[in-house]
Amino acid sequence: MRGGTSKGAYFLARDLPAEPAERDALLLRIMGSPDARQIDGLGGAHPLTSKVAVVSPSAGPDADVDYLFLQVAVDKPEVSDRQNCGNILAGIGPFAVERGLVTAGEEETSVRIRMVNSGDLATATFPTPGGRVDYTGDAGISGVPGTAAPVVVEFPPGAGPLLPTGNVRDEIDGVRVTCVDNGMPTVLIEAASLEVTGYESPAELEADEDLAGRLRSIRLRAGRLMGLGDVSDATVPKLTLLAPPREDGAITTRTFIPVRCHTSIGVLGAAGVAAGLRIEGGVGADLARLTPGSDRIRIEHPTGFLDIESSLGSTPDGLPSARRTAVVRTARKIFDGTVFPRSAETAPIPPHPEGGHR
Repeated sequence: MRGGTSKGAYFLARDLPAEPAERDALLLRIMGSPDARQIDGLGGAHPLTSKVAVVSPSAGPDADVDYLFLQVAVDKPEVSDRQNCGNILAGIGPFAVERGLVTAGEEETSVRIRMVNSGDLATATFPTPGGRVDYTGDAGISGVPGTAAPVVVEFPPGAGPLLPTGNVRDEIDGVRVTCVDNGMPTVLIEAASLEVTGYESPAELEADEDLAGRLRSIRLRAGRLMGLGDVSDATVPKLTLLAPPREDGAITTRTFIPVRCHTSIGVLGAAGVAAGLRIEGGVGADLARLTPGSDRIRIEHPTGFLDIESSLGSTPDGLPSARRTAVVRTARKIFDGTVFPRSAETAPIPPHPEGGHR
């Protein structure tokens, strides 16, 4: 399925091995990793198209389904569960209906989703006329051609602090940053402080070796400041460079995931940016062009924009906290079938009774 501006393989948990190491070994073979082209699997040779969703009935009363996101590395034999993905999240509700985990309403369906990676919750609402998922519609999102049915994803406040370091600003390697976590650990950096404009193309930024070295150092130190420990082998925190808007948006962004530059922006990364722009004194607050009295923020990215609604409250000790975050995404069912993973170099994993994995 395509979810938002990402694409991945969606599985029922019961169709995969329960033991994480066996499951991850299988997923590497299914996606075709490690290989830069992922020629021998389902992966699309880019982090945005090498993703996996594992879905099951929820273990708790406050959600309908549990969603485990797994990022499958393209050129390394790694599978990470250390982050969420808000784009793949857009397909979880429709998938749950397709697989019979949730009964569809006659007009629209809302599915309560627990993001297993972080414990956070989300609710996805989408059209189901006649009790069936309808993927057609007139909602368009930047980075995806054409239009589709809207999937409205709303996030309640996260379980942890919005400012995980406890500071509105921190200084790392002489660069001022704001570390936020509104569903995804994110480090906000003014692009000019790294001697780039923030309007460069992803390819131009990826080719800048000096920039890559500075970003890596900032990310490693920020990870420890945010309580994430050693993040050298993790995909979080994300780093987002900020610059004044060029079009009619509130801010221009370039996001690293963590080395490749995103061709758009992730939903949860955008949630962090939107919240960060509203924090008085935070990095980006002076760069942003916000509309007074409106919760909606248009975030510009390399291939267009993402509209997100964000509002803040405050904690009892006066620190800012996320109050509401909502975004419109779209999803598409691309293929439903059985995948036959290549043979393992080690002991084989027992196959699905039909010979593959659905």
